[in-house]
Amino acid sequence: MQKPKAIVICGPTASGKTSLSIELAKKINGEIVSCDSMQIYKDMTIGTAKPTIDEMQGIKHYLIDFISPEERYSVADYKRDATKAMKEIISKGKVPIVVGGTGLYLEALIYNIEYNEIETDLKYREELEKIEEAEGLEKLYKMANEIDKKAMEKISHKDKKRIFRVLEIYHSTGKTKTELEIESRRNEPEFDYLLFGITMDREKLYDRINKRVDLMMEQGLIEEVENLLKKYKDFPTAMQGLGYKEVVEYLKGITTKEEMIEKIKMETRRYAKRQLTWFRKYKNLIWIDGLNDLQNNIDIILEEYSGRKS
Repeated sequence: MQKPKAIVICGPTASGKTSLSIELAKKINGEIVSCDSMQIYKDMTIGTAKPTIDEMQGIKHYLIDFISPEERYSVADYKRDATKAMKEIISKGKVPIVVGGTGLYLEALIYNIEYNEIETDLKYREELEKIEEAEGLEKLYKMANEIDKKAMEKISHKDKKRIFRVLEIYHSTGKTKTELEIESRRNEPEFDYLLFGITMDREKLYDRINKRVDLMMEQGLIEEVENLLKKYKDFPTAMQGLGYKEVVEYLKGITTKEEMIEKIKMETRRYAKRQLTWFRKYKNLIWIDGLNDLQNNIDIILEEYSGRKS
C-alpha cells in the first residue's frame, strides 16, 4: 500500500522557511505542521518568530501557540501531535508540509523513533545538579560522552538539557539513548517524506540573523519577557529558549542591554551553524538556496513532488 506523501522544509533559523512554505502551501493545497520546539508556547511570539496571521495568508498552521510555558512538552508528545495533524490534513485531501528547525522533533517523525517516556528521577536529577555546581557542566558532558559517544557527537558542550537527558536515560533504563533509538527505528515511518533543506551563504545568513534580532528588540522582546515573568510562575523549559534566557539575564542586571543583544546574535548564529550540521546528515535531503528566487525554489519542490506522486 502506498504511503501518503508529506513535504518537509527544514533549515537554520532566519533562512526563509516560513515564506517558502506558505507560498508552497498556496500552490499545492497544503497545510503546515510546525516543527519548532519554541513556537509551541503561548505568549512567546516575538522571540520565537512565530508567523503572524497576515504572514500565514489563510494557510492553516498546526502546533503553534498551544502549550502553556509552564507545561513540559516532550519529543514523544510532538511526534504524537504532529502525526495526528498530518492525518487530519490528509483526510481533508490536502498536503501536509512539515516546517521548522528543531532537528530532534524532525528526526522522531522521519525515522519514526519511539521515545518511550522516561519518568524523571528527581533524586538523580539533584545529584547531577550538584555535580554541575561543584565541577561544571563539562564534567557531566564527559560522563555522558563515556556512556554514549554517538549521541554526544550531536550535542553541544553547553546544552545542559540534552546532556542531562543522555545521563538520565542510561540511569533509568540501563541502555544508552543510541541503543533505544536503534531499537525504536524498527517500524517503518507512516508517511513518505520528501526532505528539503534551505541553505545559504554563511555571511548572508548571519546578516539576516543579526537583523532579525534587532527587529525583535524593536517589536518588544524585553516587554514580552517581562509579561511572561509576571504571568507564569514556572518555566520547565520555555525560558531556556534562545533569546529568552539572555533577556532574563539582562532584567536581573547580570548584563547590559548592549551585551544582551550581542549575546543573542552570537548564540543564534551558533545555533544556526549547529542546525546546518544536524540536517547535513540526512542522506535523502535536497538542498535549496534560500537566496534563490522564491518561485524557483517552489518549482524545485514541485518537480520532486510530482515525480514522487506516481
